[in-house]
Amino acid sequence: MELLIMAYALKTACARNIIGVIPYFPYSKQSKMRKRGSIVCKLLASMLAKAGLTHIITMDLHQKEIQGFFSFPVDNLRASPFLLQYIQEEVPNYRNAVIVAKSPDAAKRAQSYAERLRLGLAVIHGEAQCAELDMDDGRHSPPMVKNATVHPGLELPLMMAKEKPPITVVGDVGGSIAIIVDDIIDDVESFVAAAEILKERGAYKIYVMATHGILSAEAPRLIEESSIDEVVVTNTVPHEVQKLQCPKIKTVDISLILSEAIRRIHNGESMAYLFRNITVDD
Repeated sequence: MELLIMAYALKTACARNIIGVIPYFPYSKQSKMRKRGSIVCKLLASMLAKAGLTHIITMDLHQKEIQGFFSFPVDNLRASPFLLQYIQEEVPNYRNAVIVAKSPDAAKRAQSYAERLRLGLAVIHGEAQCAELDMDDGRHSPPMVKNATVHPGLELPLMMAKEKPPITVVGDVGGSIAIIVDDIIDDVESFVAAAEILKERGAYKIYVMATHGILSAEAPRLIEESSIDEVVVTNTVPHEVQKLQCPKIKTVDISLILSEAIRRIHNGESMAYLFRNITVDD
């Protein structure tokens, strides 16, 4: 609301361009319609446009298709070069590492990391994965009705309920360093469960890499008590309090790319330099 109010104040003051720098775009997971729920990301994009914004700089949108919700340019910067540099410089013996996707949804991102680092790839598949279910975002529409009346002449085919297969790790992590990559780490239960599975499969050290470290509720305590050796996130979201609670959390500074993006837009320079060597799946 503060951003919308400030943008509207600038619009009424006849500002030529109003550029919003939003490193972590909120509600980015709610970009698809589930059942009869609302697409909150689309609503937010419309509100920002109505308030007067003419350009947005953000980082690692949960779905790249979100850029299509906006009626003005969106620069979706990437944090992967900074995280890749951290792996190469701060992870001892990183050549013995395996990039891990904690669910099939994150496989493309993990593959992008693995190809650029020339490392192996593993995917966790099964009941421990954190899929984007309707249950997870708290929206149940319409509510469950026990005695629902159906029109006598209407016979709809029954939908088969999905059953998760037993937990499996596709790929070999035995005797290796496991590096789990994702874009957002908020509720860490799925990461903790993935770390336990990887430990059972023989990984001797486990890192978690993510762009946005929300780390809400009991996340720092759960990380501290888990098999995870280190959680590396960028400073798109402030998490100083969480770092005090859990020394395993490390921060990678990405202010350099944001400041360069602001400078280039202000001077009317090309943004292509900031997207060099960026793959489609990143």
